[in-house]
Amino acid sequence: MTDLTSVVLTLFLIMDPLGNIPIFLSILKDVSPARRRQILLREVLIAYVVLLVFLFLGQYILQVLHLEQETISIAGGIVLFLIALRMIFPSHGGFAADTPEGEPFIVPLAIPLIAGPSTLAMLMLLQRSESGASPWELWVAVTIAWALTAAILLAAPFFYRVLHQRGLIAMERLMGMLLVMISVQMLMNGIRAG
Repeated sequence: MTDLTSVVLTLFLIMDPLGNIPIFLSILKDVSPARRRQILLREVLIAYVVLLVFLFLGQYILQVLHLEQETISIAGGIVLFLIALRMIFPSHGGFAADTPEGEPFIVPLAIPLIAGPSTLAMLMLLQRSESGASPWELWVAVTIAWALTAAILLAAPFFYRVLHQRGLIAMERLMGMLLVMISVQMLMNGIRAG
């Protein structure tokens, strides 16, 4: 598996589009289907802009904070591990329970469901990693992961009809298990380098 494929897969798993389908549909349940598609398109585009801002400015934030690669790798591994545990063992309620009435704008669909803290932290980590990936290669990886996520979320009603609630839960658990393995590897890399 190439570095680009690995980055795309990691970002895709963190964005968790299949796990977010029930949340998106729950938040948009009172919106007409035609308007729902417009809202989803707007929210995924806003999330993409946020991801790009963090991709291209994240390294400067890390420089200002004087954070070293090992620290970022260990912290990123811990954050990903916690996110993965939440995917495997979700709490009841979640975002849908805390959403205000009416049409959502930016929160909670674009941020934090697509461009959440773990995705943004991963982008900053990738900027500082020693893999030798250029900012443009990372941009390609972010764009591919985002496009896959956007396509799945825009087709949310279809996936819900095909996989049903149980199928989506099983897919989210599987993504969580993969993310646990990635997070443990990040943590071990940080400890080894330190």
